[in-house]
Amino acid sequence: MHVFKVFSAFALSFSLTALAANSPASYPQVEIKTSLGKVVLELYPDKAPKTVDNFLRYVKDGHYTGTIFHRVIPGFMIQGGGFDKSFKQKPARPPVENEAGNGLRNEIGTVAMARTMDPHSATAQFFINVANNTFLNYTSPTPRGYGYTVFGKVIEGMDVVNRIAAVPTDSGGPFPADVPKETIVIEEMRLIANPSLASPIHPQNRD
Repeated sequence: MHVFKVFSAFALSFSLTALAANSPASYPQVEIKTSLGKVVLELYPDKAPKTVDNFLRYVKDGHYTGTIFHRVIPGFMIQGGGFDKSFKQKPARPPVENEAGNGLRNEIGTVAMARTMDPHSATAQFFINVANNTFLNYTSPTPRGYGYTVFGKVIEGMDVVNRIAAVPTDSGGPFPADVPKETIVIEEMRLIANPSLASPIHPQNRD
């Protein structure tokens, strides 16, 4: 009987510890306040350490305040973080190394870094997938196969993301298409959770 009680207490303690380790609070969280509502991201530094560090530096520096979602394609993704409301591109730091081969996939609700044809050219711009974009995933360490680095996931406000993805688009600034007719502004982006250690257990494909 005493052994059973000790085991039960141990099991309960282990279960609570496991739940805590897998809770959203185990990872950095960033709130994006947009002109259409709030979105909260959970970031995975255990999977994309350089990318998360780069993104959080931009967040802490206030880089994203006043930037817009300048590229919106329904059934694909929404992209922003690089241009202000007058389509002036904001200065960026040197590019970050591509970490797309980290096992994370470009699935609905994940956030990834935008880049040019150069696999290692990502700076500040990011996008949120509104579809399972498998063709953006890493397949090999080649210019074509590198893919786009996923480094987090929407854990709150996916309805806002979908609303942004559904807005009518047209040409705007230097872009011939896919620019929202209604300017969608990132009013503020801030770190709302910053644990000292990330959980070693990654919640891949967590609902």
